[in-house]
Amino acid sequence: MSDNIYETQRLVDEYLLFHYGTPEDVLGWAGGPTDATGFPERVARYAADAPVGRALDVGAAVGRSSYVLSEVSEEVVGIDFSHAFIDAANQLRTNKKQTISRLVEGAIRDEITIECPAIGNPEGIHFEQGNAMNLPESLGTFDRVLAANLICRLPEPQRFLDRLPSLVNAGGVVVLATPCTWLEEFTPPENFPNASTLEWLKEKMGVNFELIKEANEPFLIRETARKFQWTVSQVTVWKRK
Repeated sequence: MSDNIYETQRLVDEYLLFHYGTPEDVLGWAGGPTDATGFPERVARYAADAPVGRALDVGAAVGRSSYVLSEVSEEVVGIDFSHAFIDAANQLRTNKKQTISRLVEGAIRDEITIECPAIGNPEGIHFEQGNAMNLPESLGTFDRVLAANLICRLPEPQRFLDRLPSLVNAGGVVVLATPCTWLEEFTPPENFPNASTLEWLKEKMGVNFELIKEANEPFLIRETARKFQWTVSQVTVWKRK
């Protein structure tokens, strides 16, 4: 088994639930933070503001945001570093439904069925494995780029930011969402921002991009029937100069 947690079946099922589960599938408790469900769709809508030619969903995980982008894009490329996540995204698009396992407690699990969203243009979506820090020139350029909860999981986030000017067409939009949870297990401390994440992004992005919007979007990941990750992602929207 890979030592990369994002290649494990546990994380694949957890993220399929996060991306495609209904609020009841994810939470199931009265009075819980239901406004934090549906994050992959909510955050993608910051980049789905107008009809465009090409969109890139980098750090796509199991692909829910790509369907939202496909509503307004002729072509969507969804890229993730995890082979398992990309395999799951492709399987769901082909099969339309998938049974996944949820941890209830201890060794007790149950199963639910999730469905491919009936939105957008699935035929225009292409999922592939790739490295956000080494995106090939053969990808071409894009009118919209979404990177949701990605940069604070990269060993060298600056390499991804440096690639954006050549990746985004003039007038194109980049949406960056990050919970700013910088951890040594993913990013060496010397590559952490030297100020707040927002100030760091303003410094690094400001030469080639204009900051046009800031927002906060909560998200909820179910771990067990009674334990959840509730987190707030910082969303910034940038327009290519």
